[in-house]
Amino acid sequence: MQIGTETGSLVNHMYARMVRGEPAPYVGMPATLLSWTDRDPATVVEVNMAKRYIAVQEDNYRRVDSNGLSESQRYEYTPNPDAPVKIFRKDKRGQWVQHRLNPETNRLVQVRGFGLRLGEREKYHDFSF
Repeated sequence: MQIGTETGSLVNHMYARMVRGEPAPYVGMPATLLSWTDRDPATVVEVNMAKRYIAVQEDNYRRVDSNGLSESQRYEYTPNPDAPVKIFRKDKRGQWVQHRLNPETNRLVQVRGFGLRLGEREKYHDFSF
């Protein structure tokens, strides 16, 4: 994710780039979807090494603190099997990039969408937007 065009968050930009030494993806692995300034919890639901992609689904979350409009946020997470599946592949820099399936060619096409961080599940809502 490039700061200023794909994300407005330095933290999300750094998370998207922190791929060196990350664990190998596996089904059930926690993940975080990175957007403009927010972060959403997700779970890896498919790993296809032959076609070099992983699929994730956004999790349900519930805020469990009472801190109001605050940077200090705590959430509970549960899987959401009904959430849409998002597909990611690594680019030449090793960063996870979102793709979609082109129904006409049956090939994966890169889209400007979410970034991805593997190994941690996190929800963060930026109240300044």
